[in-house]
Amino acid sequence: MTTPSAPASTDTTLDFITVQSLTKKFGPSTALDDVSLSLGKGETMAVIGPSAAGKSVLMKCIVGLHGADGGKIMLGGDDVSQTSSPARKQWAEQIGMLFQQNALFDSMKVWENICFRQIERRTLTRKAAKDHAIELLGHVGLSEDSAFLSPGDLSGGMQKRVGIARAISTDPEILLLDNPTAGLDPVLSNHIELMISKIATQRGTTVITITNDMHIARTRYANLVMMHAGKVYWSGPTNDIDDAHNEHLTQMLNGSSQGPITMRMGKRGDHMVA
Repeated sequence: MTTPSAPASTDTTLDFITVQSLTKKFGPSTALDDVSLSLGKGETMAVIGPSAAGKSVLMKCIVGLHGADGGKIMLGGDDVSQTSSPARKQWAEQIGMLFQQNALFDSMKVWENICFRQIERRTLTRKAAKDHAIELLGHVGLSEDSAFLSPGDLSGGMQKRVGIARAISTDPEILLLDNPTAGLDPVLSNHIELMISKIATQRGTTVITITNDMHIARTRYANLVMMHAGKVYWSGPTNDIDDAHNEHLTQMLNGSSQGPITMRMGKRGDHMVA
């Protein structure tokens, strides 16, 4: 399989992930309505919004679990809007994803979960896969012994870390994380977010994370997208958010505010929409 080529330049002002006027419907319901965003290679982005905002659907469209009903998804300059496109198949190995519920297989040991792709496609021997999984467990702060446990033997925080280890097992260009700290205490949440930041920095991975924590979004991610009812209400650098805007976005996140506000233009011309 041909590996998709990334842009030759490391200039993060070049868009590596571009979503243009994306629409996704399920029957009569519109889950995504004219959604647009962009992110440079090696950059990080937090996607926030209340329940049913369309965040997880957006993530599943980017990873290729849902095809677009309208608009485009571009990865490294390739149009991957449709799940059956050749470009989408080429990019499949270059995207790692952590699902909100971790999606670990109870019938497999931890190490088998981490290297499931490699085992199924026989790109690694079982011994090599086991060694690789143990190495990755070290990167996410888990011991070698945990490799031989079943997912049911792990705490919620440990399962999250195993899920992240699986997401990075193929050394992907893009890492998509759906609520990686949901349900965790503040100490463990901070540990997980530090680990994600380390992965992004050391590996040069482009990271998009769904979170419901405005503080995490502002302090751990360089860019932010606010979604509500399937629309993007604001996107841009987190540094463009002052205290007044932070309060309004937090109210929208909590469901106590329903409308957008006017905000100055971001570095790529990002803005609040009505």
